[in-house]
Amino acid sequence: MSAYRGRLAPSPTGLLHLGHARTFWTAQEWARAFGGALVLRNEDIDRERSKPEFVAAMYEDLRWIGLDWQEGPDVGGPFAPYSQSERYDLYSAAWKQLLSRGAIYPCRCSRKDLAQSASAPHDDEDGPIYPGTCRPMPGEHIQAASPKGMNWRFRVPDGEAISFVDAALGAQAFVAGRDFGDFVVWRRDDVPAYQLAVVVDDAAMRITEVVRGADLLRSTARQLLLYRALGLTPPAFYHCPLLLDEHGVRLAKRHDALSIRTMRENGATPCEVRGIWPRSGRAL
Repeated sequence: MSAYRGRLAPSPTGLLHLGHARTFWTAQEWARAFGGALVLRNEDIDRERSKPEFVAAMYEDLRWIGLDWQEGPDVGGPFAPYSQSERYDLYSAAWKQLLSRGAIYPCRCSRKDLAQSASAPHDDEDGPIYPGTCRPMPGEHIQAASPKGMNWRFRVPDGEAISFVDAALGAQAFVAGRDFGDFVVWRRDDVPAYQLAVVVDDAAMRITEVVRGADLLRSTARQLLLYRALGLTPPAFYHCPLLLDEHGVRLAKRHDALSIRTMRENGATPCEVRGIWPRSGRAL
């Protein structure tokens, strides 16, 4: 795997916590083990929540914990820019490609509409499964000059099992239309959704393996559909088991006491922080 390319993809919407650091460390372990490169991507596409102070803290805390990357916003590289806020044209081109293939459609439904829909089934993590309210009839051709002012959903192939083998958790399968429904790829505020942005970026940056948390397993199934619709080759996936707090709840940015910044300020050393999380196992 001499061409191995891994990535770190933090979002500057808060301070990095222990779970982030553990996942990013695992990504670095595999990049080093396979003699490959590690790419840092600043996923700052959320205009409302991304803050400059969190970007600065992100770089500092990642370096402090002992992470090192070969490409990124602060070091450059052949696939610059590495901040999602600067990559709009790539996402727009992908939206146009999906539209031309009839893979997406505009949706007027709000989150409130979905929450109030008694007929919408729920999955365990992502809220209501879209009931298809705005889904067009098969063969209906949608035309639009731009995605502005409307949510755009990807039409999933109902009943198809989306299967993949995860390098950490083994064989996985999700059924489109049952485990997840038509999902948003472009938001009404003219911002690409997470699912589309990461697929476009990972393909453009030639990422060969995505290391991330197990809470994104279902997202992997959605993204595999996007790779197929866009004619792109998907990477391999390694989903790390989640770190939980003392109540059995997965760590999130609201856990300030377990943020890397807070632990630093309380006198912890990088070795002490790295010693908290369990080691990841893998046959190399």
